[in-house]
Amino acid sequence: MAKIVFGMNLSLDGYVDFDRFGPDQALFQHWTRHVEEISGSVYGRRMYEIMRYWDQDDPEWDADRHAFAAAWRRQPKWVASRSLESVSPNATLVRDNVVDTVRDLKARLSGEIAVSGPELAQGLTGAGLVDEYRLYLHPVVLGGGTPFFAGPRPPLHLVATDRIGDEVIRLTYVPVAGAGVDLP
Repeated sequence: MAKIVFGMNLSLDGYVDFDRFGPDQALFQHWTRHVEEISGSVYGRRMYEIMRYWDQDDPEWDADRHAFAAAWRRQPKWVASRSLESVSPNATLVRDNVVDTVRDLKARLSGEIAVSGPELAQGLTGAGLVDEYRLYLHPVVLGGGTPFFAGPRPPLHLVATDRIGDEVIRLTYVPVAGAGVDLP
């Protein structure tokens, strides 16, 4: 059985915004290893459209960026969207029943499946499917934007802290066993 993991870079005040802060070299390499090791990713439409940047090679990329792009292209992807008409190779468009699709992936696959996108993660949290939350805290305060938790935060238990690079702390949480999540 696979583990469903929701992890993203976020500011100290809890917002995700890839345009306003980015990873240093150590964190970028960490994300590359993560993508190389997971069994696949489930994306919401907006996050998938941001990540499609890695579908095209840029001759000005350094070796780290080429490595990340290659890993991203190789991994299986499932994209939750009712508006997209098509997705890139190695991706499957999921128009309906995202929760059932993720439940099936969790039962069929092993390893980790990453969830990318706060709104998608919120829906999967409500269905009790997210097994682990990884918050990559950057020393930045944004004051607004898209929150990491798109709705009520589930009851969580801290299981690990790690420093990655010079400035980022990863906090790893799991849902509290037996605690329900009251989500709309």
